[in-house]
Amino acid sequence: MNTLINLAKMHRVGAVLIFLLIFPFLMPYDALSVNILIFGLYAVGFNLLFGYTGMLSFGHAAFLGVGSYLTGIAVVSGGWPWWAAIAAGVICSSLVGVVIGFMAIRTRGIYFSMVTLALAQIIYYIFYKADVWTGGENGLRGVKVDVINLFGFRINFMDPLNKYYVILIFVALALWFVSRVLNSPFGAVIESIRENEKRAAACGYDVARAKLLVFVISSAICGLAGSLRAIHLSVVPIDSLHYLQSGQAVMMCLLGGMGTFFGPFVGAALFLYLEDFVTNLTRYWMGTVGVVFMVFVLYFPKGIWGNLQELITRHQQYKLEKGSQP
Repeated sequence: MNTLINLAKMHRVGAVLIFLLIFPFLMPYDALSVNILIFGLYAVGFNLLFGYTGMLSFGHAAFLGVGSYLTGIAVVSGGWPWWAAIAAGVICSSLVGVVIGFMAIRTRGIYFSMVTLALAQIIYYIFYKADVWTGGENGLRGVKVDVINLFGFRINFMDPLNKYYVILIFVALALWFVSRVLNSPFGAVIESIRENEKRAAACGYDVARAKLLVFVISSAICGLAGSLRAIHLSVVPIDSLHYLQSGQAVMMCLLGGMGTFFGPFVGAALFLYLEDFVTNLTRYWMGTVGVVFMVFVLYFPKGIWGNLQELITRHQQYKLEKGSQP
């Protein structure tokens, strides 16, 4: 059983990427698959903090928004190339993560959640008032990237399918990095913090430093998702920083399965597909999604992917026990 689990961990990035390569052909239109890819990455960053470390943040929209805005500002006001603008968004999100994380990790439980929410709202207010740079209530417009030069090839970035596969390269690199983190000794440390923080400290681990580091890594991944969203939409709406975006990360993570590698993408796909489908029927789509969310929390607390993994594990254990019987 342990051998199967180790093999699954070794090849999980490859399995996820194989699925994501064919994913656009399973969706009704390409733009939806691009949104799911970006928000799946956003949920992966949040899941690293919540699902693997056990720290529930209500302010992760700050990193999505900072990544989006700094990438947009670099393109619109600075005239930077797209790749440098993305790097600027990720770096700035990481720096904001250092500041927010340094203050938030001093608290635990619901107090940690409230501190992250409060600090994220401060970030929202700063960007809202800096309308000379951010466009204020109207958002930042003109983040237009028509053609991308990638490995010597000129790619039409306005084509949604081309856009999907360009963004997939960044998502693949981020997933590889997350997998390396989780498979490292540091990954074992953050999971031990989730299970029992006091025992982890008693074992000699620097819990505060580990929590700050995972917070910064999480913010960088969410910042990358925000940067990719900016060049995807060609605009940066002010709601990128809104607390509702933080709530969406929580919902996607819980719907897909917190603490699972592929769960965030499953949750993002379910959430955004429901949003797209139900909005064609009624403007009260959030009520429908809310009902689905409550059903999953009550009856499938481990999420779609988490419950599927549990079902497969139980089946394998049953086969092993049956095979060992004389």
